[in-house]
Amino acid sequence: MPLEVVILAAGQGSRMKSDQPKVLHQIAGKPLVQHVIDAALQVEPGHIHIVYGHQGERVRQTLSSLPEAHRLTYSEQAEQLGTGHAVAQALPSLNEAADDTSQVLILYGDVPLIGAETLRAFVAASEGKLGILTVTLEDSRGYGRILRNDSDDIIGIVEEKDASDEQKAIKEVNTGIMCCSLNRLNQWLPRLSSNNAQGEYYLTDIVALAVADGVPVGSGEAASAMEVEGVNNRLQLAALERQFQRREADRLMTEGCTLADPARIDVRGSVRTGRDCFADINVVFEGEVVLGDRVSVGPNCVLRNCTIGDDTEVLAFSTIDGSKVGSHAVIGPYARLRPGCELADNTKIGNFVEVKKSVIGEGSKVNHLSYVGDSDIGKGVNIGAGTITCNYDGVNKFKTVLGDGVFIGSNTALVAPVNVGANATVGAGSVITHDVEADSLAVARGKQKKIDGWKRPVRNKPNT
Repeated sequence: MPLEVVILAAGQGSRMKSDQPKVLHQIAGKPLVQHVIDAALQVEPGHIHIVYGHQGERVRQTLSSLPEAHRLTYSEQAEQLGTGHAVAQALPSLNEAADDTSQVLILYGDVPLIGAETLRAFVAASEGKLGILTVTLEDSRGYGRILRNDSDDIIGIVEEKDASDEQKAIKEVNTGIMCCSLNRLNQWLPRLSSNNAQGEYYLTDIVALAVADGVPVGSGEAASAMEVEGVNNRLQLAALERQFQRREADRLMTEGCTLADPARIDVRGSVRTGRDCFADINVVFEGEVVLGDRVSVGPNCVLRNCTIGDDTEVLAFSTIDGSKVGSHAVIGPYARLRPGCELADNTKIGNFVEVKKSVIGEGSKVNHLSYVGDSDIGKGVNIGAGTITCNYDGVNKFKTVLGDGVFIGSNTALVAPVNVGANATVGAGSVITHDVEADSLAVARGKQKKIDGWKRPVRNKPNT
């Protein structure tokens, strides 16, 4: 059956004490509403209809960069008159995109951890019914309670502010997530009333309308309470961040990666690991990260959009960004690989070395205190401490090429564009401004002078 998704994202989130819309606050480096969109896309809807309100243009602008942005439509809820009123704002968009037989799944932009498997099962169970996703909580304060009759059929939902003491004792609560046909929404939403303690149009009131119309009311249950927890303040935001990260840590460990401390790791994207990998404390994974077998990542490292080959070791406080590292390499400590780096097998990038947009051949080493940018470095090259590739003239970038077996002495400046031929040697302290032929020695230093009898300056004594 065709499916459409509505995501309610109009809440201002005043308890966040923030100038930005609540749904744009982030978990794992991604806006709350984007988590919901990602889950919704996995149930293969025709369209996703976003109902926005507070600073809606910021919401639209943020989501416009998503790969599936063309499947998003937008409806404004100018006045905050309740969830029923919010869904009603999406009806014109829904009726334009789908026919009456389509199912409509209603989600919330501030409930970021809802799982795709839960949604798939719930949508399937809701066919031909009004479906309500529920969860049982030990502490059900603040939630709408599920009302059932003696036959265990759902007959209604009562919000806490309208509930009696007996109803407040009910542990099964409404998550707010619903699913029913578009035809039924068109019938029920205009019949909602704001005659309640809040003076709002509750979406939950369509349950009573369904019962009155003889439409079966079914329920599904969330796999965990975490999946349906919402964010109303920064405390809840932080709590869900940790729950998300623990879920990712459990996944990584299940897939064969050892974590020094599962509570001290952050995944802000997608991480795939090979066998017997290890990640120490405070490692941050961002974007798309792929680790081969037996990769070891030291403490306080950041790996972003990178691929790391088998048996490579990334030492403490290193950053690898937009780069590819081969097998049996050693990176760090305190190394930085900027976007565009390709390191072959058995390479070494040592402490306080920065590499940008460079290819480094097999077995080559840049051991410490150097900058290599816009370079093509061959096999078996040794670059001494304090070496700088001077690749930028303030306007244009130029390339440095080092052939196989080149040895660069310490404290050398290679002024690009420059080419050092295979097996050439550059003496320490040189400033190389011209190409160096293969198998030659290049030394470019100022002449050392000796001044006899020179006296070191002394500090003048202050007048007393």
